[in-house]
Amino acid sequence: MGNPVKFEGVNEDLQKILDAEMDEVGPRRRAREAFKDIQLSIDHILFKMPHEGLKTKESYEVNSRELEIYSKSWLPDSGSPKAVICFCHGYGDTCTFFFEGIARKLASSGYGVFAMDYPGFGLSEGLHGYIQNFDILVEDVIEHYSKVKEDPNLHKLPFFLFGQSMGGAIALKVHLKQPDAWNGAILVAPMCKIADDVVPPWLVTQILTGMAKLLPKLKLVPQKDLAELAFKDERKRKQTAYNIVSYKHKPRLGTALELLRTTNEIEENLEKVSLPLLILHGKEDKVTDPSVSKALYEKAYSQDKKLNLYDDAYHALLEGEPDETILQVLGDIISWLDQHCNC
Repeated sequence: MGNPVKFEGVNEDLQKILDAEMDEVGPRRRAREAFKDIQLSIDHILFKMPHEGLKTKESYEVNSRELEIYSKSWLPDSGSPKAVICFCHGYGDTCTFFFEGIARKLASSGYGVFAMDYPGFGLSEGLHGYIQNFDILVEDVIEHYSKVKEDPNLHKLPFFLFGQSMGGAIALKVHLKQPDAWNGAILVAPMCKIADDVVPPWLVTQILTGMAKLLPKLKLVPQKDLAELAFKDERKRKQTAYNIVSYKHKPRLGTALELLRTTNEIEENLEKVSLPLLILHGKEDKVTDPSVSKALYEKAYSQDKKLNLYDDAYHALLEGEPDETILQVLGDIISWLDQHCNC
């Protein structure tokens, strides 16, 4: 993890940009700008989605913590959207690679889609892959999407959260902080509990916990290859290297502890989840535990909830499965949205 990848057909100057240390946001932004046309033209079903007739916009805005946040929107070119979807990406992801294809599909189906990179992730300012406090990150997300809700062209529409993996945990925490603010949530392999195969042994965790108090930014937590665990399709697994601004190193000590703390907290508060839910999880997920998605479905206070479990599927339901599974999951999401917008 974290080793430079040599891309076929890339000249020496571009390769140097891609190999740069990306702890700070400047090199990440330079790499993405130089590489975006290449990464969005790879042979993947998500980048074959029709996207004519869409309005897209990229923005950089300084938030209340004085961090410059990158965001992007996708809107149908004509008419008002059926609803607005606010996306929360996963730990090893951004909103500028695979999600581009997902957003195109949703927008082509009549939905307005808004996404952001969290501080320290993708094209937003902050130390790469570092989460000092998960609750502060959640507040950053609430602040950003509250501004989207203030748009006079959108504020009367239904608003849905869409979270993948760690983004599922963020979406749940956003809802718990704003219980009446959202019309529903779509959770794809939500990080309600990190699978036991991924968490270090108990003794190692105790040692790392002590070290994190002194060196929270240190990249030290032992970790299996997440792409191998998350992506069932081997060809698609190799394509994860094209997400050149995603965090691929060993987790930082402070980040790892915040993720463990957060999942423990969410697992203890499942019964407080009260909004309409669509939960989608692969039965063979080795990254986030599908049994906790079942528990969320069973314990959530909401009476409007649906759980889709996919046989033989891994963690990356929308990116790493065979094409037919990806299309099925996208279809299930759009069908649920249409039902909840009376479309």
